[in-house]
Amino acid sequence: MNPSTSLPDAKFAPEADSSVLQIWGGHPLRGHVKISGAKNAALVIMAGALLCPGDCRIRNVPLLADVERMGQVLSALGVQLTRQGDILDINASEIKTSKAPYELVTQLRASFFAIGAILARLGVAQMPLPGGCAIGARPVDLHVRGLQAMGAEVQIEHGICNAYVPGSSRRLKGAKIYLDIASVGATENLMMAATLAEGETIIENAAREPEVVDLANFCNAMGAKIKGAGTSRIIIEGVPKLHSVDYSIIPDRIEAGTFLLAAAITRSELILSPVAPEHLIPVIAKLRDIGVTIIEDKPEHLHILPAETLKATDIETQYHPGFPTDMQAPFMALLTLAEGDSVINESVFENRLRHASELNRLGADIRVKGNAAFVRGVPKLSGAPVLGTDLRASAALVIAGLAAEGKTTIQGLQHLDRGYDRLDAKLQQLGAKILRVGETSADAEIAPSISSLSS
Repeated sequence: MNPSTSLPDAKFAPEADSSVLQIWGGHPLRGHVKISGAKNAALVIMAGALLCPGDCRIRNVPLLADVERMGQVLSALGVQLTRQGDILDINASEIKTSKAPYELVTQLRASFFAIGAILARLGVAQMPLPGGCAIGARPVDLHVRGLQAMGAEVQIEHGICNAYVPGSSRRLKGAKIYLDIASVGATENLMMAATLAEGETIIENAAREPEVVDLANFCNAMGAKIKGAGTSRIIIEGVPKLHSVDYSIIPDRIEAGTFLLAAAITRSELILSPVAPEHLIPVIAKLRDIGVTIIEDKPEHLHILPAETLKATDIETQYHPGFPTDMQAPFMALLTLAEGDSVINESVFENRLRHASELNRLGADIRVKGNAAFVRGVPKLSGAPVLGTDLRASAALVIAGLAAEGKTTIQGLQHLDRGYDRLDAKLQQLGAKILRVGETSADAEIAPSISSLSS
């Protein structure tokens, strides 16, 4: 199938539950793996393209179900999209409606982040409340209060967030905004809204994640005036209009971390590129703590060497630059085979330890109390049928399956396909014995691709 007219491997229909991954563990990995563009940067940068009344070319866009969904949301707004390989061209010169479709937004939380860009462009926006992985409460009140501070009238009725800017100019006004929580989504949404606002906006206690910085760099490349991204204080001087841009997305730090853990658990030697090691500092530090050797031998390269033994360690997830919550589940899989007792505290989301019971099905020894998991290392894991309950939980089961004796069968692949660019195919190329079965029945149900929606 021609890659310019479809995204054949991005599956996210509910029927994708019928397909499974079969993994025969115990095979070492070797070689080089190419890290795709960052999922969380790609999604918000696609939303940011709504700010530009011309053409935007975005490079290094990963092949993901969530990217497909975001493309469908933009297409439903009247935006033109075409894709060739990892290059996505977006033309938002005409936004034909300010109302995003309920059935799409409720499947993808990141699509709610488009409300700030739509409101900045049109002065009015209607956005259903978001969906996504069921990993805990992620309310939109921070987004709403920030938009209200910039002069928007916002009401939530029947599951729809209705916002408009009163006055003849329909432009938001600069404001000082303090976020109670350093929310990535709220920081990004309000930063986009502020790019076209009148005057200066200051966001205090802003999220500092690399994806926030990437969005700011993207907007600045279009002519925005954003300073301080990557710190807790972001200053945006509004401009009347943005212009076309050709921009490349940063590498995905969570995908890179996942492959580092896959190499560590299989006692393998791998080379990863392109990567931004500065985005992986806490993950690399923890891997070194447990005995893994990681070398930065070339720019944008990481070289991981196998450890004779893995030692236990303690982890507490935090907002960036702390240990990322998205790496908690995959790292738990690794610690099931470490010598000693490890404690993992999940302090970002309150419902993100459901993978512990599935890892126990593989022979792990994990006890969960509240938001803490107590992991006692075991000599080996054994293959079994398991179910991925969210995106990173599914990745954790893949990692565990690579090391488990016998065959592991993983269901719930619609979660995995949301955030990993052909993870199973990449692992196959590295020597893993992994097979996706049952795809044929799902193929007929796959939603239309970005290109067909824009035609």
